[in-house]
Order: sequence, then C-alpha cells, then structure tokens
Amino acid sequence: MPPTQTPTQKRPRGQGQWALGHLEPLNPNERVKKDDDGLNVRARIENVYSKRGFASIDPQDLRGRFRWWGLYTQRRPGIPGGKTAVLEPHELDDEYFMLRVRIDGGALSVEQLRTIAEISTTYGRDTADVTDRQNIQLHWIRVEDVPVIWEKLEAVGLSTTEACGDTPRVILGSPVAGISAAEVLDPTWAIDEIQRRYIGSPEFSNLPRKFKSAVSGLPDIVHEANDIAFVGVNHPDHGPGLDLWVGGGLSTNPKLAVRLGAWVPLEEVPEVWAGVVGIFRDYGYRRLRHRARLKFLLDDWGAERFREVLEQEYLGRRLVDGPPPPEHVEPYDHVGVHEQKDGRFYIGVAPMVGRVSGSILSKLADAVAAHGSGRIRTTPHQKLVILDVDGDQVESLITELDAIGLAARPSTFRRYTMACTGLEYCKLAIVETKGLAADTVTALETRLADVADKIDVPISLHVNGCPNSCARIQVADIGLKGQIVKGEEGFQVHLGGGLGLDAGFGRKLRGHKVTAAELPEYVERVVRRFVDERADGERFAQWVARADDSALQ
Repeated sequence: MPPTQTPTQKRPRGQGQWALGHLEPLNPNERVKKDDDGLNVRARIENVYSKRGFASIDPQDLRGRFRWWGLYTQRRPGIPGGKTAVLEPHELDDEYFMLRVRIDGGALSVEQLRTIAEISTTYGRDTADVTDRQNIQLHWIRVEDVPVIWEKLEAVGLSTTEACGDTPRVILGSPVAGISAAEVLDPTWAIDEIQRRYIGSPEFSNLPRKFKSAVSGLPDIVHEANDIAFVGVNHPDHGPGLDLWVGGGLSTNPKLAVRLGAWVPLEEVPEVWAGVVGIFRDYGYRRLRHRARLKFLLDDWGAERFREVLEQEYLGRRLVDGPPPPEHVEPYDHVGVHEQKDGRFYIGVAPMVGRVSGSILSKLADAVAAHGSGRIRTTPHQKLVILDVDGDQVESLITELDAIGLAARPSTFRRYTMACTGLEYCKLAIVETKGLAADTVTALETRLADVADKIDVPISLHVNGCPNSCARIQVADIGLKGQIVKGEEGFQVHLGGGLGLDAGFGRKLRGHKVTAAELPEYVERVVRRFVDERADGERFAQWVARADDSALQ
C-alpha cells in the first residue's frame, strides 16, 4: 500500500504587503492608486475639471484621488441618515466639496487666517469648522473655484496637499510650542522639516490607509490616538528629546498607541518618522481596507519586533532606550489665560463645538492684530489659541472675543464638548452632530446651573455621526456613536474613556442607547449622579469604572 499522505497545510492568504512581494492590487482602492498617483490629479483639476465642471470629473478621481488634495464631495442635502448605507456613492454625492486646509502644528499667522476667512466668505458660503486634527474645514466649494483657492492659500504658505487620502495627514503639534515654560523642548523644526521633505512626495503618497502623526514637547497632542507620536521627555543621560509611540487609532477597532521605549533626539525625528512610515508603506496590509491601518500590523508584530525592523531595515542603527513622558490628568486644551515663558500671555478660546465661519475668523484676525499679536493656533480639541498678548491687553481682547462667540472662560460643557462634521455634510454620517451638540451644551448650562460649582473636573462630551470616531468617542468621558435608535436619530453610549492618566476606552453598556431628543436629559441625569456619588477628588472616568449599571442609564 502507498504511504498515507497527510493533508498539506493551506498557505496563508497574502495581505498585499509590498515588502513580501505582494505588489498586485487586491482591492479597487489599491488598483486606483496603482493606476495613477493621487498627487497627479491636481493637474486634471486645474486644466480640465475646473474648466468643464463637476459632470466632467472621472469617478475614480472624484471619490478617490481628489482626497490627496483635501477634497471630499459633500452629502447631498435632504438625505436622511437611514439611507447612508443603502444608497450608491453617486446618489449621496452633492456637486460641492468639503475642502480641508492643512495646518501642520496648528500654526497660523494673522495673514493666513485672513486668507482662510476670505476664501470661506467668497467661495464657501461663510462656512468653517476647526477640526480636532488642527485643520480648518470649508464647505460648499465648487470645483471651478479650486485652482484660485489653491493660489490664494499657497501665496501665504498654506496648502491642502495630502490633507486627506492614503497619505501622511496633517502633523499635530502643540499650540504653545516655543512659548510654554512646561514643554521639554520646542519641536517646531522637526514638524517643518517633515513637511518640507516628505509631504507631497511620491515616496509616501501611496500608503495602505491614512497615516496620522503628532509631535510635541508636551503631552497635549492626544499622542495615544495617532499612528506615530513623538512626546517630549528628559533622558537622565542624554537630556531633552522625544519618546516614540506607534500604532494608535480609534474607529471601529480602537487601539491605543504603544511606546517603543526609544528616546529620539530632535534632529533625528524626521528620519525616524520616515522609517515608521516606510514600514507602514511596505509591510502594511493592503488586502482589506478595514485592516489597513498601522495599528493592525503593530498588534500582530508587537512593539519589540516593530522596533527591531525599524532599527535594522530602515535606520541601520539602534535607537537609544528612554523613559516615558509624565502622565497628565486633564486634557491639554489650553483654554483660558496662561502666562508664556517670556512674560506675555496666551488666550485659549472655545468656539461652540468647533463651528466658526469666515466672518468670525475675519473678526478674530482683526481683534488679534489690534491687540498686538500676530500668531493664532488651532488645537486637537477644536479650540483656538491667541499667542503673545501683553498683560494690559488681555481683558479687552477677551471682551472682543466673547462678542464674536469665542469664549475664553467657557462653561465646562462648552469647553469639553466636541462634534464631528455629521449628517449636514458628511456622506458617512447617520445622524446630525454639530447643531445637536451645540443645543445640548446650551441646555446643560441651564439644567446643571445649580451644581456647576461642584463640577471641578473635566467632563468631556464627544458626539460622532457614525462609528468612525472622528470626534474620538471611545476616549471621552461621555462618547456618543451615531446610529438609528427607535426609528430616529440617536446614539450608542460610551462612558468613562480617556487619555493620559485615565487612558482607556469607554464602558459600553449592553443595549444602552439614547435618541437625540433624549440626549440633554440623559447627560444631565448621569452628571447629577456623578456629583452625588463621587468621592473627594474623583474623576468622572474613575466613578464610571466603579458605578452600577443602573447609575449610568
């Protein structure tokens, strides 16, 4: 008899990793990118689409490559959230665009702010949102106007290059870089150098998915939620440098970034950044879009192997081991009046859930210039910060800012509430967010006025229109994921998430959902229970961790 044959083991399916020789596109998105680099669409926008109009745009450019230049089609008005997953892309598309202005490090001059304001009022129906990626987002943009908008932005040193797409997105940076007495070092040079060397370069213009970066001398850039982050730290032997984190990301499979245990001197940050992006480009999973983020590769490899590949294949040297940055308790949103290390002051203000307008931004530029400042910053918390204010100008500037809706001394709920774009403009959204969040803040300011003096810790409220977590719902004290509830707009509730000292994902109660109409009453109820039951000094996330389910309903 012939020998018994054992079944051969099935070969693992390739995941589209270029470094392993899997170069053939494994899904339509990868095919589009292989057919033509997304950066090349700019020439077609300038020379063809802006002259022939929306109807002339190739669908692969419209829903793909346009993103490489910060352009998404808006949601067609009047389409309810229940239709989001039902309709085809062309049925959801409006003939207008959302345009994302890239602001690396959140740094703006008065001239740049005025330019964005002018574009908003002239071409965007006076719309503008400050995002939690430190961008400013405009709406109602026509393709016919895009070339002149680019010309105006680039004349003042701004761009929309790789503001979206499978690219290195905007680099988060501290709004108070260079002026804070608490920062370990000012890493502005590294942010500028990364942008100069790599943004808009074909070297990194075809990544498996988007890639989010953050660099700061302070732990104020939500570093745990980025693909790569460098956070200021003092090494006992080598002095000031940056601690390296990789693999963070939220959305439907949230993961916090992991420390690699490496201390990086400032001058090596761009090279190390490029090494990590190179690993993502070459080893990242390109078969399935929902597994194409760096966090999945890191989860499979582990921090030790990831660091080993970075050092051996991309840097050609070992990195220095280093200590972690200090943990922080409160979110670093920089709202309020704070002294700079030069004796002047910076003022952080809270637009209502990040919603501003060209008119507001224009008035802000005028007020800032009239009070002797020339620098404005956006933050990763949908806030704005005015730098370099002399002490005798602080109160009069605050009065002017209040008059245009920018509060320097906001209520707890106005300060700590964020909302994504939502159903108003976003094709992925299921529920409306900005208006609802603003109305909820106003309602809570009245409903909880009697206990406002007892709320001496942040209670963050983050409102998201879909599961993608653009408003970081899993790491909020109260995170709300949009979905249809009881046949109407509503939310899955996440409670007790946080970053820093309380780093972790919110508690999701089984089956617990609220409708949009019920939201103010629900938040009031939970906050009152927290106020009644909390121990001395207890933070909201700590209380949620020990509270009974009944107290959180």
